[in-house]
Amino acid sequence: MGRDHLESIVEEVMKQMAEENTSSEVPIGVSARHCHLDKESLEVLFGSGYELSEKAPLSQPGQFAANETVTIAGPRGSITKVRILGPLRSAAQVEVSQTDAFKIGLKPPIRQSGDIEKSSPVTIIGPKGSIYLEQGLIIAQAHIHMSPQDADNFKVKDGDVVEVRVKNPQREVSFSKTIIRVSKKYQLEMHIDTDEANAGSIQTGQKGTLKKVEPSYV
Repeated sequence: MGRDHLESIVEEVMKQMAEENTSSEVPIGVSARHCHLDKESLEVLFGSGYELSEKAPLSQPGQFAANETVTIAGPRGSITKVRILGPLRSAAQVEVSQTDAFKIGLKPPIRQSGDIEKSSPVTIIGPKGSIYLEQGLIIAQAHIHMSPQDADNFKVKDGDVVEVRVKNPQREVSFSKTIIRVSKKYQLEMHIDTDEANAGSIQTGQKGTLKKVEPSYV
């Protein structure tokens, strides 16, 4: 056996070992309905100079669930005790499930968080006042937060669309249009809403298998 041939075999074996050692699993977090506020909206809802108080930290560094909650309303009804997430953002936004949207009689689009242009209107009610958002209500598209190192490990980049499969004893579901979101501030976790979790009998902490999607399927 020639030296060159032996080296090629060694390289192939090492490549296969590296691929085997790279996990394709991602932890899943189930995200319930919630609200993001800017400073102006917070003061209208809770009073001048009001500041959010932290109830519990979230999986993403620097983010937290606040003690404060609001009511959201539409033409058919309202939902109380919608948790506010901090810190404050540059614009107010509400994220709900499709079931929530049916309950209050609104038709929000499925969007990435922060993409609220021409989204659904919604009314937010707090203890000191209320605001009407002409746009700001969305259903969050399934997405995966990850660091640049995670992105390298999975061989994906920010904005890529992937498929994530989750297996349970009685049911297997696939999320075929899951968006990759990469930042140094992120910790690896996939986010789905309560409707998606219920459909697949998924609980926070479970893992799904990430699979890259061919461009023709995106």
